[in-house]
Amino acid sequence: MADIQPFRGIRPRAELVQKVASPPYDVLNSKEAKVLAENNPYSYLRVVKAETNFDREVDPHSEEVYQKSAYVLQNFVQEGVLIQDETPCFYIYEITMGDHTQRGLMIGASVEEYDQGLIKKHEFTRPDKEDDRAHHVDVLNANTGPVMLSYHANEAVDLHLESICKANEPNYDFTAEDGIRHVMWVVSNPDDVQTIVDNFKRVDAMYVADGHHRSAAAFRVRNARRQNNEDHTGNELYNYFLAVTFPDNQLQILGYFRAVKDINNMSPNEFIAKVSERFSVEQTNDPTPLRVGHFTMLLDGTWYSLVPKEGTFPADDPVLSLDVSILQKNLLEPVLDLQDIRTNKRIDFIGGIRGTKELEKRCNEDMRVAFALYPTSINQLMSVADSGEVMPPKSTWFEPKLRSGMVTRSLQD
Repeated sequence: MADIQPFRGIRPRAELVQKVASPPYDVLNSKEAKVLAENNPYSYLRVVKAETNFDREVDPHSEEVYQKSAYVLQNFVQEGVLIQDETPCFYIYEITMGDHTQRGLMIGASVEEYDQGLIKKHEFTRPDKEDDRAHHVDVLNANTGPVMLSYHANEAVDLHLESICKANEPNYDFTAEDGIRHVMWVVSNPDDVQTIVDNFKRVDAMYVADGHHRSAAAFRVRNARRQNNEDHTGNELYNYFLAVTFPDNQLQILGYFRAVKDINNMSPNEFIAKVSERFSVEQTNDPTPLRVGHFTMLLDGTWYSLVPKEGTFPADDPVLSLDVSILQKNLLEPVLDLQDIRTNKRIDFIGGIRGTKELEKRCNEDMRVAFALYPTSINQLMSVADSGEVMPPKSTWFEPKLRSGMVTRSLQD
């Protein structure tokens, strides 16, 4: 039974939403964010990556940057760039990229359910990234970037959201500079709000799809504030966090590719021979993986098709049967000696949205060998989460991405 909460969202005036809404904080580095925000005083990057507000180079984790984030958010509200809804609402958020459309619901998700494992995770988090997001939430007293959740598609939930969209004009409808369309409906009618709450009681669990550090940060903020609040009831706004939850049959996952700087002091022939011990290797003209269990590899300008040999992985293990695990356990570790890919500087990860052309570009610049993987499925993700296990790092790349700044969730009423 999913416990979700409507909230009084803080959101842009309709005529400014396209200028305000920004990519998530974690898909851009500081230099890229600064370029995007440079000629746009309303960009929400000024809140989620506040180093963009400084003319000089500044440590993005310094206290002055967090304080600047809070100042910019407060200033946006004071100037009327952002306006808070009068009553608690839900927000239906529809995103279209090419011929793919997904429709989700923006909610206050329960930290307690996250703690109890009813909001299930599938990745480890890094303490330094948790520190950053938890401090950001604490200083701003707000959730500024939504977590992407998923649930097993539920007919009652999905049909009701569809009926609201059909009966009402959207509050926002714009196409961003990357060609992705964002449409949002504000659900303020009390009957609709209550129906949504009741319908989600039929959802047995939700899953963190994208945003593990943001959800972990919400957990840390809740724990700290609960400890410091003698009158804690469990109903305070810090007990929930900003999320958009999508039915599992609408989410789109792309491959997450790998590129490595060297081939571990081997000649190309030696390397191919070692790979051939565990994979069937053939040259190919098609760099795109065709199915689960099929990989492609780029070495010295030539693409190869890789298929793991029988017995190289346990097919019934939800983690070890993942393509990312097969590649890691049968090639990256034993052949290239890449034991800890979280911290190893010899490897880089490239989102599938950039395509295999990006692998060719990187191999012409600073990498020696690259691997394209078939996308992990949402069913595989849920199976791993249900088993209480975690995926290897960089297993999923979700597209399209949620925009930040469409709705901000304050932790004070």
